Amino acid sequence: MAAAAATARAAVGSAHRLVVKVGSSSLTTAAGGLDPDRLDALVDAVAARTAAGTEVVLVSSGAIAAGLAPLRLAKRPRDLATQQAAASVGQQQLAARYAISFHRHGLTVGQVLLTSDDVVRRSHYRNAQRTFDKLLSYGVVPVVNENDTVATAEIKFGDNDRLAALVAHLVRADALLLLSDVDALYTGAPSDPKSVRVSEVSDPQELSGISVVGSASTVGTGGMASKLAAAVTATAAGIPVLLAAADNAAAALIRSAAGPDIGTAFAGSGRRTGTRLLWLKYAANAIGSLTLDGGAVAAVAGRRKSLLPAGIVAVHGDFESGDVVELTDAGGTVVARGFVSYDAAELPALIGHRLSDLPAERRRPVVHADDLVTMSNGAIGLESSGAAALVAATVTEGTTR
Repeated sequence: MAAAAATARAAVGSAHRLVVKVGSSSLTTAAGGLDPDRLDALVDAVAARTAAGTEVVLVSSGAIAAGLAPLRLAKRPRDLATQQAAASVGQQQLAARYAISFHRHGLTVGQVLLTSDDVVRRSHYRNAQRTFDKLLSYGVVPVVNENDTVATAEIKFGDNDRLAALVAHLVRADALLLLSDVDALYTGAPSDPKSVRVSEVSDPQELSGISVVGSASTVGTGGMASKLAAAVTATAAGIPVLLAAADNAAAALIRSAAGPDIGTAFAGSGRRTGTRLLWLKYAANAIGSLTLDGGAVAAVAGRRKSLLPAGIVAVHGDFESGDVVELTDAGGTVVARGFVSYDAAELPALIGHRLSDLPAERRRPVVHADDLVTMSNGAIGLESSGAAALVAATVTEGTTR
């Protein structure tokens, strides 16, 4: 198992296509403005790696943080409208600063702003894939951020760690590098002398018992919990991950194919799957749930069949057609997740009926087999409510950055 994690560390150093994620606190001053020296240091490292032949996609936080000072805001706003206003102002500054800094190395950058719709809707993510491929073919460094200016609570990724994991899968990256102001995962608070750096994680089960504690950054949304969730999401799709500090040591790793033993390496533990279903299984937020009878559980979870109205026992939540719902057995165990094809208000009248009993316009599965993913019971709780649930189930979650 240790060999797998060691291979993961090497994969980050030798990746032909690498996604690098950097957080707001690693790019900004304490007051919230962009720190030119820190941004330039990151760009220098990425440019050196690009010169060595690696295609780098940079997922960068910092738009909202960069907008705080111009709007005279003392800290990151909590309400969505003010966040969007800060993002509108800050995104311009962030993009311009990256363009100027990369130009020092003769590199062109392209801004890519995404919402979760772009990895859920087939036409959207296919277009996104083509855009990334074309940008990289021209030698452009794509700089990715969530489209905070227009994203609503319903279509937000939640944090750029999760976005980075999905982008790594979207662009078919060889590895993912998560840069933070914390140099690695520790068994406890990094400031606690008793805490030990976790060098390698070969299996998500190894996260059990780890305490994630500390204070949150005032300019970002992520924390160690979100970084672990992102690592699990990426590695479940076969993408190795390295979590390291955005300092000189981490920059040296970006430049070197034989990176030093820094940070925490996570071995890829699964095989690659479709981006849309990866998002559905590990990142989507379920709006409601459907309780299934034993026959439907066997059909959906055992034989990967569509869910029909006849197999539903109860409906929970207020969802609309196209929303994500969890499918549970009689005991409440989640056996699958999927995109529902009916509104919650429509389903009670359909429960227990065969498709042949329904009007022609309603003869469709409640969740089609192409729109669901099954959940294995042994996956330490991750499947019950998305990627963050893994962390909640396997570590004591705090608010560290």
